[in-house]
Amino acid sequence: MTVINENRPPVFILLGPPGAGKGTQARYLQDRFGLIQLSTGDMLRDAVARGTEAGKQAKSVMEAGDLVSDDIVVSILSDRLASEDCNTGVILDGFPRTKAQAKVLDERLGATYQRVNAAISLKVDDEAMVERVSGRFTCADCGEGYHDRFKMPRIADTCDRCNSTNMSRRSDDKADLVANRLRAYHAQTAPLIDYYSEANLLEEVNAMEDIQTVAVAMAQIVDDIIVCAD
Repeated sequence: MTVINENRPPVFILLGPPGAGKGTQARYLQDRFGLIQLSTGDMLRDAVARGTEAGKQAKSVMEAGDLVSDDIVVSILSDRLASEDCNTGVILDGFPRTKAQAKVLDERLGATYQRVNAAISLKVDDEAMVERVSGRFTCADCGEGYHDRFKMPRIADTCDRCNSTNMSRRSDDKADLVANRLRAYHAQTAPLIDYYSEANLLEEVNAMEDIQTVAVAMAQIVDDIIVCAD
């Protein structure tokens, strides 16, 4: 039986479909609690650039045109969790995506007397999400975000922040593509939701509320876990 050290830095998993606000909420939790947001893609690129053992394995796999295995991804994650800046806790964004990955993650965390403390699922209404995502656009110069219905610039086609007229829309934010991405997300993530629910680790937040209301709910979940750990 694995003995978990509750004094180890907490690990939070953030689940949610495209446009649910995962990035916004992760940044809020970083600022409030000092947590580090870890993205699978960023970790892979960093490990390859630094030439770690796992990074070398990942590089050879990617150069061969194959998908990086769950074991390699979790190995890279384990290395990252050992970094000093992760001592206050982490938010995993983009991993795990499947039940198999969740099991591999649990095994690797258990080897260092650590565990997932909570999986926070941002729940959305699919129809409303299609409108939310398909209507968004950004300033290509400063990154300020806008929306056809919810947040138009004060002057048409001109960024409020930097006055640029260089506006950009993601090619995959078209309504039909967004709907397809949502269906794929639900099909892939449903077993993962069940997995963490059965482990009594699932927390659900209504992501259709305004940003601040969602942030308060997220912070309460994290705060309760951190206080209990203390």
